[in-house]
Amino acid sequence: MSAATVTASKKGATPKDNHPLKGARWWKELGWRHVVAILTIIYCLIPLLYVISVSLNPAATLTGSNQLFSSVSPENYMALGTDSKYSQYWAWILNSLIVSSVTAVGTVLMGATAAYAFSRFRFRGRRGTLTFLLLVQMFPQMLAFVALFLLLLGLQDIFPVLGLNSKLGLICVYLGGALGSNTFLLYGFFNSIPRSLDEAAMIDGATHAQTFWTIIMPLVRPVLAVVGLLSFISSLGDFVIAKVVLQQPSEFTLAVGMYMWASDSRTAPWGIFAAGAVIAAIPVVLLFQYLQKYIVSGLTSGAVKE
Repeated sequence: MSAATVTASKKGATPKDNHPLKGARWWKELGWRHVVAILTIIYCLIPLLYVISVSLNPAATLTGSNQLFSSVSPENYMALGTDSKYSQYWAWILNSLIVSSVTAVGTVLMGATAAYAFSRFRFRGRRGTLTFLLLVQMFPQMLAFVALFLLLLGLQDIFPVLGLNSKLGLICVYLGGALGSNTFLLYGFFNSIPRSLDEAAMIDGATHAQTFWTIIMPLVRPVLAVVGLLSFISSLGDFVIAKVVLQQPSEFTLAVGMYMWASDSRTAPWGIFAAGAVIAAIPVVLLFQYLQKYIVSGLTSGAVKE
């Protein structure tokens, strides 16, 4: 196409084509999206505002805190550090951070190595194993809590460090439950990386381990961040499995420990409970803010066929 044709086509464009959308057309194509977005934000913010309001109300009750921010005081937050009845809170949150951090790191490493093997190597039973992992993930992990309890009870006599009331045992349970789904997520991302990079590294004399750690792992950082974040959040907020595994209050995670406060709804310290929940959300928010640049690319990449 010549320059004259391009100029003529530009001159032939009507001013109407350059006008912004207005009236009914704007509502049909863009306006409804704004309405949905505003309603979604309101739906998400109301529970958060309610919890923060209750945490700042020193006389908060389950039914008497409907007026947001009717009373603002830091007493509930101070009670977590000064009141002996709630002194175990910080031990619980430390246990939760230890369990969640180790689980997140272990999930990333185990999932990445498994996904690399499935993506780069060809061996007998490869497709069957992938299908088996997918089928296993169709059933929630909590369905096996009776079997997990009996298994850890038996291990307790042989390896106490892996038995009941052990943070390491709880971490192992979390790692086993998260391996299948995360392997599939990482597997799709690994398939999007050209195999020519592996071949070039092998020509230069690199081993499979060197290729994996120095070439592949830096390229898959977005999906590693997503897997680590999801694993951290799920293990931090888990209650059912943690309640089955952990028996002593000193070993409780935050979800199990705070449940003990709210076991009796009539006498539960809802203000302190809400304050503890707000503090517990801070690590998740900080981690999310730190990893947010990887989240979108990590979740949307990897959707390729083998």
